[in-house]
Amino acid sequence: MPGLLTRPLTTSTGYGYLGYNHAASTPGHFGGYNQNMTSQPANPHTILIVSGGAGASGEQVVHTVLAQFPQKRVQVITIPNVRYPAQIDEALARAARDGATLEHTLVDTILREHLVVGAADRGIAAIDLMGELLEELEKALGEPPLGQPGLYRKLNEAYYDRVAAIEYTMAHDDGKNSDNWSRAEIVLVGVSRSGKTPLSMYLAVLGWKVANVPIVTGLELPEALFQLDKSKVFYLAIEAGQLLAFRQQRQRRLGVSGPSDYTNPKKIFEELQYAEKLCLAAGFQRIDITDKPIESTADEIIRVLSRR
Repeated sequence: MPGLLTRPLTTSTGYGYLGYNHAASTPGHFGGYNQNMTSQPANPHTILIVSGGAGASGEQVVHTVLAQFPQKRVQVITIPNVRYPAQIDEALARAARDGATLEHTLVDTILREHLVVGAADRGIAAIDLMGELLEELEKALGEPPLGQPGLYRKLNEAYYDRVAAIEYTMAHDDGKNSDNWSRAEIVLVGVSRSGKTPLSMYLAVLGWKVANVPIVTGLELPEALFQLDKSKVFYLAIEAGQLLAFRQQRQRRLGVSGPSDYTNPKKIFEELQYAEKLCLAAGFQRIDITDKPIESTADEIIRVLSRR
C-alpha cells in the first residue's frame, strides 16, 4: 500500500447549510454551500472543533446535527492536533472573540480539563463529546483510557488512506486540477473511452492516488504533465476496432445516431496514431488495455511501479 494523502495539520474551515455541510481540507477554503442561497446573515454563527487528532469525529457529529437546521448557514472551523494548553488558550480566545460555540473531542484528561475550566471562566458554550463517555466507560470497564489522541485513525489507517485516495482521484478526473498532479502516485493518459476513469477509481479503491488526463487530437497536453516523473505516467493504448465498439456503444446509450468523427474508423485510427506518437516521445509507460479487464490492467500498472 502506497503512502497516501492525509488531512493537513492546520485549521480547516467550511460552511454548511441546506443539509449539506463540508469541512474543507484546504486551509482558508470555504466550501460545501449552495451558491443560490439568499438572505443569509453576513456573519454566520461559528462552531469551533478542538481535537487532539484530525478532528474527523467532531466534524461528523457537527455535520449530522447541522442537517437539522437546513436553512441556517454555519461556519465550521476545525482546530486539529491540539497538544498543548497554549493551543487551547488560543482557541478559547477565538471563541470568545467570535461568539462561537466550542465543541471538543480531547481524550487527554489534562488538556480537556484545561479547556472546560477556561471555557467556563470566559462564559463560552463548550460541548464535550468525549469526556463523559470516557468517564462512564472507565467506571464500567474498570480501567483508565489510554488518553492517546488520534488512536482510532491510527488503528484504522488503511481505511482513511483509501478514502483519501478516492477523494483525490475524484478531484483529479479528466484533467482537472493540474497544479496538484505532483501528488498523484499514478497518472493515466489516453483518448476518449480508453477506460481512464473506471481504471482510476479501481486503483483508488486499492489505495492509490490517481489523476487522469484526456488526449485530444490537435490539442497539446498540459505542460504540468511533462514535469512529472515519467515512470508514474501511463499511456493507455487500445486497438482501434475495440475503441470503435466502445464509442458506438456510448453513442447508443446517449441516443445519438448518424456519422461523426467520434466513431469514424479512419479518424479513430489517426487519433490513436497521434496519441501513440505523443506519449512514446514523452517517455510515458505504455499499457495495452485491449481485451483486458480493469483488474488485469491495474495489476500490470502496480507491477511496473513495484519495479521502480
